[in-house]
Amino acid sequence: MKSVKLFLIGLMAMMPTLAMAQAAGQPGGMGVMGQVIFFAGFILIFYFLIWRPQSKRAKEHKSLMSGLNKGDEVVTSGGIAGKITKVADDFIVVEISDNVEVKVQKVAVAAALPKGTLKDI
Repeated sequence: MKSVKLFLIGLMAMMPTLAMAQAAGQPGGMGVMGQVIFFAGFILIFYFLIWRPQSKRAKEHKSLMSGLNKGDEVVTSGGIAGKITKVADDFIVVEISDNVEVKVQKVAVAAALPKGTLKDI
């Protein structure tokens, strides 16, 4: 992702230099159709490299949040691992140790762990 950004920044930095390097007597550049094709290609690259993967991750996280049940073992985005003891609409109660429970927003759950993982930790 970083390399794509650096490439685009470098390309944009070179544009004025390339424009001045053209000879004055040359005919017009790409034309309207060439510009439309270039713009469409740019949109396709943007879609496949940025938008589609992000929406896929968001959909997976939404299904993870809707599938949380009592007894599931989870890890929050803050790194707290525990077992769900109570599920509400927007919040869950996670038992992180014996008789120690924490209320956490559902959106803060980063991953669901396989059963028995907490015993191994």
